[in-house]
Amino acid sequence: MRNCLLSLLLFSVSFVKAQPSAVGKTSMDHKLVKKLEEAMAGFKGEAGIYVRNLKTNRIAEVHADSIFPTASMVKVPILCGIFDKINRGEVAFNQELVYRDSLKYDNGIVGSFRDSTKIALPKVVHLMISQSDNTGSLWLQAMAGGGATINQWLDSNGFGNIRVNSRTPGRKENQAKYGWGQTTPREMAELVAMIRNGKAINPAVSERMYRYLGMQFWDGESISQVPPNIKIAAKSGAVNQAKSEVLVIHAPHGDYVFCVATKNQQDQAWEKDNEGYVLIRKLSAIIWNHFEPKSDWKPLQESEKFWF
Repeated sequence: MRNCLLSLLLFSVSFVKAQPSAVGKTSMDHKLVKKLEEAMAGFKGEAGIYVRNLKTNRIAEVHADSIFPTASMVKVPILCGIFDKINRGEVAFNQELVYRDSLKYDNGIVGSFRDSTKIALPKVVHLMISQSDNTGSLWLQAMAGGGATINQWLDSNGFGNIRVNSRTPGRKENQAKYGWGQTTPREMAELVAMIRNGKAINPAVSERMYRYLGMQFWDGESISQVPPNIKIAAKSGAVNQAKSEVLVIHAPHGDYVFCVATKNQQDQAWEKDNEGYVLIRKLSAIIWNHFEPKSDWKPLQESEKFWF
């Protein structure tokens, strides 16, 4: 019995440590949950979502604690990792970097540089978040100390499920299953909420990171379902079998955060009407109209040709 009680105590301590930063007392928004479940029914794959109204602390969740591939959402923890190094004085924010061909991962913006091209670190960070530049992101991941260092920061801040897998010792099996990174919808949403609330590293660092998250080139999914005059901070991700996005929406009646993720999709086409993209847009519209029921704004049909 004593051993059982000790095991239970150790489990409880571990469980508490693994939770995201305290969000206070929450309550379930059952009406929104029902809307989300109905919209997700019949999806050919697996999907999860977590929503929290930051004003009322009401939440809605469907498979919010299941593990999903981050795809390019992994660049949010990389952002935290590099800024933790900057805050510690181990990396200079305004330094000039020199690109080398050995850094090339793909033909994105940074990967298209000529060897010896000089670029300021803040510009690489901007390209990582706004353009989702992969070569620049891996460069910053290495400068942050690698995936293991970033994962240690995540763990110390209560994020036990978000992990960087790629180029990270001991995580080859996870990378084979989830790709570059993995997360639950709940934790990724709460990580971005932590940044929004000025509690990631310190208020000044959080503010700088949040400004980066507010500059998005890829705005054809969740963002397209929100009026263009509304401030949004976001990061999306996509691979063949998985689509995802995390956002904070500064809605008139109160900010809200949500993260939606998919995996094992049957539809792997890289088209606007991919089932994952369609689901993400549908869920974003549902959440917006749920929190802003008097809003008469709808995306113009003609605007669809400009979604990218």
